[in-house]
Amino acid sequence: MRVLMKKIFILLIFAVAIVACSKVPITGRKQTHLLPESELMSMSLTQYQQFLKDNRLSTNQTQVQLVKNVGEKIRKAADTYYSKIGKSKELAGYKWEFNLVESQEVNAWCMPGGKVVVYTGILPVTKDEEGLAVVMGHEIAHALARHGNERMSQSLLAQAGGLALSVALSSKPQQTQDLFLQAYGAGTTLGALLPFSRLQESEADQIGLYLMAIAGYNPEAAGPFWQRMEKTSGGGKMPAFLSTHPNPSKRAENLVALAPKAKAFAQKYK
Repeated sequence: MRVLMKKIFILLIFAVAIVACSKVPITGRKQTHLLPESELMSMSLTQYQQFLKDNRLSTNQTQVQLVKNVGEKIRKAADTYYSKIGKSKELAGYKWEFNLVESQEVNAWCMPGGKVVVYTGILPVTKDEEGLAVVMGHEIAHALARHGNERMSQSLLAQAGGLALSVALSSKPQQTQDLFLQAYGAGTTLGALLPFSRLQESEADQIGLYLMAIAGYNPEAAGPFWQRMEKTSGGGKMPAFLSTHPNPSKRAENLVALAPKAKAFAQKYK
């Protein structure tokens, strides 16, 4: 039995080493994906459609159109970047949608596969088109970087051990679904559970900043947005090491420092 477990452990290490060869766009960080992206996109679509049934879309056509326009510009920027680096095929499964939902919650999210939702409650904080581009660029970056797959893969490894992948996809498909719901929530709580890690959040900040620059937006808008976000939270601060999200003040500093790099990067890929 011990010999068998040792073999399983070795196979697991080998499998993880293989899937870890995938890299995050722009940053180049290696990451682990144990789930087929198509499987994740399928589950995402089901939850996304249920969310739209349970929530009210905005009827403010000016704001709705703004969300769609910003989303399209950033989507095109992503297409341009992936085309330039010869990886357009990686976007083949994405079916982008951009919706504005009536809610006082200050929030926005993007599901695997490109389903983007912005809540009306965040618009007073975004303030204008460039502020909205900061938010949508960040959320779209999470999907492009496949942070959801990485997060679920980490959960699978922690909960299912060496047989994580086979268990998840064959003998216990419900386990995969449960982990997906844990990662993304369902119904009105979608996007509210299991936040991304600080590393993934910072990575999405950078990728989103570069994409908005390619799309023609001023990346210098990111710093002021997070300063406004800090005021919205009442000025309350949590030490960065105690939170999965960088605090707004630190986030603003990092993005201000990255803005010149984003502008230079955009010149290469426009």
